[in-house]
Amino acid sequence: MSRCEQCIARQLNSMKTLTKDELKEVAACKRTIFYKKGEVIFGENEMLSGVYCVREGICKMTKLSANGKDHTVKLMGKGKLIGQRSVISEERTHLSAVALNDVELCYVPKDQILGSIKSNQEFSFNVLQNLAQDLREAEGDLINMAQKSVRQRLSEALTYVSKNFGETEEGYLNVNLSREDYASIVGTATESAIRILSQFKKEGLISTSGKKIKIEKLKELERVE
Repeated sequence: MSRCEQCIARQLNSMKTLTKDELKEVAACKRTIFYKKGEVIFGENEMLSGVYCVREGICKMTKLSANGKDHTVKLMGKGKLIGQRSVISEERTHLSAVALNDVELCYVPKDQILGSIKSNQEFSFNVLQNLAQDLREAEGDLINMAQKSVRQRLSEALTYVSKNFGETEEGYLNVNLSREDYASIVGTATESAIRILSQFKKEGLISTSGKKIKIEKLKELERVE
């Protein structure tokens, strides 16, 4: 079997619906690319010529705000496809993709992706489902910003990171986000995020070691008001 057929990451995205022949075609044309922590994979307003599949590591999707600061929109872990909406719509990217830690990506040319969309109905439908899910999540983020407090949004961000990216052997969150990253994810000032994290720490909900965060009381954190 080809490496694509054996790949665990592809089982987490639309490429799990590709036929064996299509997987062989992907294996023949894809490239494996490595990025170091902090390196930009692509920036805003770029025309992409292919889609990236996260094989190892985590990327963050950012948006440049009016004040010139990058706003972290979401995190993309193992198996996530990056750039598929821009490739399918043939539009320029509206977000940047940055390596949050050392990452390994598989790059698949857009002709291969578009060809499979046209010829494989199951793949096409799965891609549409994923795009719809992205839209639902974006709508959910807007609702959260309007209806939930910063404390609630920050508690949700912490539990999301824990449940989606796991923890180290010592119990710390596996993703080491900066306080500025957390602030931009929940839509608040960095000072406010630092203050609320300190409150969580005093309340015994979390503990910290430098920038590392450990969730001590997950259930209580989920019920923060």
